[in-house]
Amino acid sequence: MTTRRQFNKLAAMAAAGLAAPAIISRKAYASDKPIRIGASVSLTGPLASTRAGQIGYELWRDDVNAAGGLLGRKVEFVIYDDQSSASNVPAIYSKLVDVDKVDVLISPYGANLSAPLMPFIRQRNQFMVGMFALAGNDRARHDKYFHACPWGPNSMLGWARGFFDLAKSINAKKIAIINSDLEFSASAAQGGAQVAKEYGMEVVMNQSYPPNTSDFSAILRNINAANPDAVFVCSYPADSAAIIRGVKEIGISDSVQIFGGSMIGPQYGSLLGSLGQDLNGLVNITTFVPEPTLKTPAIDSFFSRYVPKAQAESLDPLGFYIPPFYYVAGQIVEAGIKGSQSVDHAKMAQYLHANPIDTLVGKVAFNELGDWTERRTLMIQVQGVKGNDINQFREPGRQVILDPSSLKSGELITPYNKARQG
Repeated sequence: MTTRRQFNKLAAMAAAGLAAPAIISRKAYASDKPIRIGASVSLTGPLASTRAGQIGYELWRDDVNAAGGLLGRKVEFVIYDDQSSASNVPAIYSKLVDVDKVDVLISPYGANLSAPLMPFIRQRNQFMVGMFALAGNDRARHDKYFHACPWGPNSMLGWARGFFDLAKSINAKKIAIINSDLEFSASAAQGGAQVAKEYGMEVVMNQSYPPNTSDFSAILRNINAANPDAVFVCSYPADSAAIIRGVKEIGISDSVQIFGGSMIGPQYGSLLGSLGQDLNGLVNITTFVPEPTLKTPAIDSFFSRYVPKAQAESLDPLGFYIPPFYYVAGQIVEAGIKGSQSVDHAKMAQYLHANPIDTLVGKVAFNELGDWTERRTLMIQVQGVKGNDINQFREPGRQVILDPSSLKSGELITPYNKARQG
């Protein structure tokens, strides 16, 4: 078996071109040949925090192989480091298909890395599971794409809707929107503006910023001058941290009732620990938190196995946001292969379009674009955090679920400046 330490050595080789693939496999199984799943993971670069998802792949693979594999064949992954760079992705996936001859593909993480891949996937008529790409198949409309994440139908609007439903519930009328100039953030901001219009809210500020922005003082002062009732922020980890720290240093208008919405980063253990109590009051999107309304024996078992592996590899010690859904990605592949009794891409897709499947996070059905038919993204508020001890985020009540109502575990605290006090 290739260890993740060996992966990092392989990643270093990629500086001169594509690294050799990392083959993730376990004990040999009596079969003609393994079923090979190809993917890229950001082992290095600014998105390297997402590599914790690889543990989700490993846990699923181990479970499947322990049960005899798929169609009597063991499962292995062929993984390359995309170095968090979209420019590397097309060549990696071309190699996976044409040289490595993998049976099934799983996309890289997120919209920015996945977008340049979609024309190739459609042209070559490949089956692929999508990972965390907002509106990932809206343009290509490929019939063999299936999303592993709970964005739901029409995700560009659905992603924002929970935040704006909460804003509407407290009678917010004026909205400020800020976003990074990257594919995901721009799509989220566009969706937010559309939902605001639908709800009759006035967008008093709509400002984008370059992705390398580190000083948000001017933007925060512009927000304060606009006196909005709600601030919808669409950001990536580095800018998310800078914005939260900027709010602490500069302050925010007392008019602001609700702040956050679409900030990537505060879902990760690293930022939860480093920002700690500065996150109090933030209302933000995520996929899983350890609230009573989400706890199941299956998810508890997953984290009981995830945590020691993550700690041994110095990865996200919580793993709430990404790793469970990398396990789900494997389950989608498994359901397609078992249901169709083949690795034929058309047959796998036909089965998944026609049949709901059981996953780690519950039953999932897919629409014609491969999105979940039901939106299950969470809108949470950080509450009652003291200091920077990351273990407090394992407790219920630190990230209370506000939306959807079926999973609600707490009440929204407003205004934002009051909620910030913890």
